[in-house]
Amino acid sequence: MSPSPAFQLTRTLAEDVTGAALRSDVLRGLTGTPKSLPPKWFYDARGSELFDEITTLPEYYPTRAEREILVARAAEIAAATGARTLVELGSGSSDKTRHLLDAFPRLMAYVPVDVSESALRGAATSLLAERPSLGIHALIADFTRPLALPATPGPRLVAFLGGTIGNLLPAERAEFLAAVRGMLSPGDFFLLGTDLVKDEATLVAAYDDAAGVTAAFDKNVLAVVNRELGADFDLGAFDHVALWDAEREWIEMRLRAASAQTVKIRALDLAVDFAAGEELRTEVSAKFRKEGVRDELGSAGLELTGWWTDQAGRFALSLSTAAQRPART
Repeated sequence: MSPSPAFQLTRTLAEDVTGAALRSDVLRGLTGTPKSLPPKWFYDARGSELFDEITTLPEYYPTRAEREILVARAAEIAAATGARTLVELGSGSSDKTRHLLDAFPRLMAYVPVDVSESALRGAATSLLAERPSLGIHALIADFTRPLALPATPGPRLVAFLGGTIGNLLPAERAEFLAAVRGMLSPGDFFLLGTDLVKDEATLVAAYDDAAGVTAAFDKNVLAVVNRELGADFDLGAFDHVALWDAEREWIEMRLRAASAQTVKIRALDLAVDFAAGEELRTEVSAKFRKEGVRDELGSAGLELTGWWTDQAGRFALSLSTAAQRPART
């Protein structure tokens, strides 16, 4: 079944932008100190499959905790916002979005934003089969870059779920939140998912499961570089590591070289030396406290108006709106 005429797709990314961004990120990350790669490169088709598997693991609580909140609070969020348009940044399969769509009686438009055209088309096909009257205007776009939203009925609710904001470094979060503030018109709202600070054992286990699925997911970034840039990473020569940084309050995922080795990347004409035990950072996943979320939103010109957690207090959804600017005197 193909998407109905209620589906529109707009591309804001150039066709070759992904390849250029990968080359830039790999060159900068593997020649820097310490070495790093951005987590967005985990998510080719195989990486997406592995992440879907991760969300079902007993150790990985965030997906279940966020879904618990959405099921329990979606009607309350709908009543608080009165949204007629739902914009979802990094929408992926739009799976959790259904809990919001079902709760908004006045909703007229859904605007999923993702870099993957196939994910957007697949989600639209599924959603329109269930909700043929829903207008879907999908955007192929990178939500970390300036974004122009289509003209849709207000008020709008912009949602950024899954705790993905934790993958951004503090300066990147500030820039992102300021951009979100710029999207909001009077009466619009922002719904944000954040994983919360908790005991180290629970956090580390969520990123280093007993079955090794997260380890395979972590190493998949090397497989992507091998395939796309002609690199010769030996995935078996790197070990997955997950560490809790108590000072910064974030988890770091790293790949640790099991032995001294040199990796060649043909597309970049680059040879990269790894010492035995040297680590390549692949992801930061910040954890939050309510006060910190309020402060970061406030610094971006957003005012916290709602806060919900799951029963165990592991994960939070926050609702905010554009803060009122002081009147001129």
